[in-house]
Amino acid sequence: RIEAARCPDVVVAQIDPRKLKKKPTVNISISGCQPAPEGYSPTLKWQQQQVANFSAVRQSLNKHRNHWRSQHLDSNVTMPKSEDEEGWKKFCLGERVYSEIDALPDNENLGIDYMKVGFPPLLSIVSRMNQATVTSVLEYLISWFGEKKFTPELGRWLYALLACLEKPLLPEAHSLIRQLARRCSEVRALEESKNEEQISALNLIICLVSRYFDQRDLADEPS
Repeated sequence: RIEAARCPDVVVAQIDPRKLKKKPTVNISISGCQPAPEGYSPTLKWQQQQVANFSAVRQSLNKHRNHWRSQHLDSNVTMPKSEDEEGWKKFCLGERVYSEIDALPDNENLGIDYMKVGFPPLLSIVSRMNQATVTSVLEYLISWFGEKKFTPELGRWLYALLACLEKPLLPEAHSLIRQLARRCSEVRALEESKNEEQISALNLIICLVSRYFDQRDLADEPS
């Protein structure tokens, strides 16, 4: 009480006007997803079918996880450590996508070089990933996608990682998949060529996040 009595009733802050020259920036995140381009909004029946298919994939994966985990990986498969962000991006996307190279020399006689084209999300690979690794790799790929274009390699891995994501979602995973759905809607809205295959893939991810993982405010509403 003695210390409080010594404090003045009114305090005036001394503000340096030089520090106020720059306008403050405010990051605003929209709550929902941007709507699909006109004519490309998925029907409710299509969305329900995708959720059913996805649920079946998850059940099969959980049922046979121990079997696939016990399978030997090929000698050329070296899974990065969980904290190796750049390693996982290259592993999943390949040098061509990661380095944004338009084309690589064909080596038909040498077979597929997975270091260049990326490893597919084989069951023997994803079954070895614990939840911490699944969440980390999902974060790495979503971060990459935040500034890059959508590719089939990315789409396959996003689908596989979502299939491995356990419910109920941890807060970190919850935030990540919402970020992913919003980014998909943003890319979809900017799709100038109206590539049906790509828009369908983006619709699928938004559908799974919103309707399977119960983020209904992000769902595409059928027109």
